[in-house]
Amino acid sequence: MDQDFDELLKQSDDYVPYVPIDQRRREQAERLHKIGRSVPRTDASDSESDKDDASSGPGSPRAVRSTVPLFDQALELRLKQGQDGRELSAVDKDLEEEAEILKTVARRKQLASDRELAKGIQYTEPMTTTWRPPAFIRDQPPTVADAVRQKYHILVDGEDIPPPIKHFRDMKFPQAILNYLRNKGIQRPSPIQIQGLPVALSGRDMIGIAFTGSGKTLAFSLPLIMLALEEERRLPFIRNEGPVGLIVCPSRELAKQTCEGLKEMSEHLRQAGYPELRTVLASGGVNLREQLNILAHGVHMVVATPGRLQAMLADGNFNLDLCRYFCLDEADRMVDTGFEEVLRNVVSYFNHQRQTVLFSATMPQKIQDFARTALVKPVVVNVGRAGATSLDIVQEVEYVKKENRIVYLLECLQKTPPPVLIFAESQHDVDDIQEYLLLKGVEAVATHGGKAQEEREYAVNSFRNYKKDVLVATDVASKGLDFTGIQHVINFDMPKEIEDYVHRIGRTGRSGKTGVATTFINMSSSEEVLLDLKHVLIEAKQRVPPFLESIYDPNERYRDLPPGVPSATGCSYCGGLGHRIIACPKLAQERRIQDSGMRSRMVDGGGDRY
Repeated sequence: MDQDFDELLKQSDDYVPYVPIDQRRREQAERLHKIGRSVPRTDASDSESDKDDASSGPGSPRAVRSTVPLFDQALELRLKQGQDGRELSAVDKDLEEEAEILKTVARRKQLASDRELAKGIQYTEPMTTTWRPPAFIRDQPPTVADAVRQKYHILVDGEDIPPPIKHFRDMKFPQAILNYLRNKGIQRPSPIQIQGLPVALSGRDMIGIAFTGSGKTLAFSLPLIMLALEEERRLPFIRNEGPVGLIVCPSRELAKQTCEGLKEMSEHLRQAGYPELRTVLASGGVNLREQLNILAHGVHMVVATPGRLQAMLADGNFNLDLCRYFCLDEADRMVDTGFEEVLRNVVSYFNHQRQTVLFSATMPQKIQDFARTALVKPVVVNVGRAGATSLDIVQEVEYVKKENRIVYLLECLQKTPPPVLIFAESQHDVDDIQEYLLLKGVEAVATHGGKAQEEREYAVNSFRNYKKDVLVATDVASKGLDFTGIQHVINFDMPKEIEDYVHRIGRTGRSGKTGVATTFINMSSSEEVLLDLKHVLIEAKQRVPPFLESIYDPNERYRDLPPGVPSATGCSYCGGLGHRIIACPKLAQERRIQDSGMRSRMVDGGGDRY
């Protein structure tokens, strides 16, 4: 009976014999290979006939199409979209997951004022200035500019990029500024200044990336000086006017250093017969009455830390009505969690377009992408990889047990003559190290966020003026501070993020000089950061100790990806080379902070839960 039924079934028009799925896949792959790995397309008439036959029987195109297995339909769809048709590998799945993570952490907030966001105001054209490159440079063919950039390893990205200029005198600076540079021992611009100064002088928004000690401060300070001088000569500032430019720094020490540089240049100009340019330092620990006194006479430039700046703007001590120049030093830290909301509040006080420049040694891709959404046709000037260390620094990594580190410090101090800078993660360790060194007869001072401002200034100034041999500090001294002649930096512990390591060791090997950086690591160091350190050493052609070589690197499978593939190397969130965004410790930490903040709001019943 069953045999007769099978025979009848075979004779029917609807009969389709069963074919195992493996065989169907092989046949489909062979069929697609024979037709050149392309998918047959129907023309318009076929599409119309498909519509007409939609209600027809099993022989209609629509009915035949419905019998194609879903696997084969997905395979054809991949081919239509230009993919190779293979099943997703583990690497492919990871890359897709990373892309989803990047979407979820995309910054929705911009460096735009509330009024601009509310009214949908978008600036489409960059600002312009009266500065122009010399005629002989403007008349040069683009190949000359490309040759200069290639010689100094300058990478640029953007539209209508101003040409690089190799000499300060060709940038049309006053003789007083050239004399100031000569007195400082600066004979010619560094690579970041060769390209960064023409871009900033032209009024363009810019993202400047270069290793520590490469002269980034001068690259954003000189354009501000020239802008303030031009505005003062055009129409002198009167009481309660200004500023024309604003520089925001992440720490008090860095803000003070930047402010002193502006004041020195202003004094050289004044002595040469130019108008007086006034600069005010708006940071914590500084006498507010002195700041207000300068502001009352009209101020041209303000250098500030975020907290004090926000408070002074809210109190109406000054306004940004005339401000045309906005600079973020160590911009990756400024835009990062903790300062982003403060910066948005500060930017809300702008009521017109301004030139925005961002500078840092470590600028992860997510920060660059965020900055591009806020800037107007920005020019990216990159000297070396963002987050790379200077090749002038000899990096030594040593395994030292936690309990032996403070004793081993004395031996490390014998490597080079003073001055020496020691970094530690916690304030408690800084105090312990200073006390131990003082007991051993070493002239040491210390600074960290828990000390009074007078103590911090005394420590930094006495160390800078060679009155003390050793400065022990937390990361408050690692961002941008310039100490002349430091030959040795010691990391008492490995920081939690590779960016902090880059900034720490960047206090030596500056301005073309060589230096040594010694780092203690032990079992308390996280594996992700140690892998980042390993790849930083490899990139800088430094010796990698065996205990770092022996760490299993799960990212080796990504090394063969083509360079054009997004996130082909390292973490696309923080820029670390030894881990992926899936295992990014910085992202995990930020999520924990956000989660704890959300939980506290839910418990307190205040604000929106989402």
